[in-house]
Amino acid sequence: MLKFKEVLGYHFVDSTMDELVGEVHSRIVQSQKTFIVTANPEIITFAQSNPSYDEVIKSSDYITPDGIGIVIASKILGRPLRERLAGFDLMLKLLELSDKEHYRVYLLGTKPNIIDLSASNIIKAFPNLEIVGFHHGYFQSDEKIIKEIQQKQPDLVFVGLGFPKQEKWISENLTHFTKGMFVGVGGCLNIWAGVTKRAPRFMVNLNLEWLYRLIKEPSRSKRMLAIPIFLKRVFHREFK
Repeated sequence: MLKFKEVLGYHFVDSTMDELVGEVHSRIVQSQKTFIVTANPEIITFAQSNPSYDEVIKSSDYITPDGIGIVIASKILGRPLRERLAGFDLMLKLLELSDKEHYRVYLLGTKPNIIDLSASNIIKAFPNLEIVGFHHGYFQSDEKIIKEIQQKQPDLVFVGLGFPKQEKWISENLTHFTKGMFVGVGGCLNIWAGVTKRAPRFMVNLNLEWLYRLIKEPSRSKRMLAIPIFLKRVFHREFK
């Protein structure tokens, strides 16, 4: 069974990636609906200032420490998490599991001319899983998507609408489905499409993936302002 630790009022998964994937596998086998939030400092900072989103995050089944800032905060607060569980790595492991177990996958998110590339490249990499459907993230109505997921009954649904939209979408629509592992994956679908590159492995290992993304996407600088706010709150919690 997974362990959890409270950091800034949120109960994060405190496990290795293999332990988390093992738990996910067990829930898929039992057809348990599951909502996973891959949380970084930006998500937590936004949630702390937006009560409705805060409620969405806390209603999920699992909150994973997607950003190294979360792990650093846990150490400062004396509740060290075992490791960072990066969203892309989690998606990769779940795709590997799906390939092994022949699971059914649905993709939701990114642009109309990109999502089909995401699906195509995932199929090439994992030929034994079945992508039962996909839809871009620029939709006005949920109805078509909900009906398709209900009909196709995927085992895993990767939602890449960006925060806070992806978490809100999962939370608001989960009741429509009888099964499925729903995971917010941010920009991971763009990486699978090849339009965005992930940081080199050495930067990932050094926990500098955020710096690589900032260099490649300077427009993210405004979002990065959430990090000093997050750290200020961590130190305030520690020394108050």
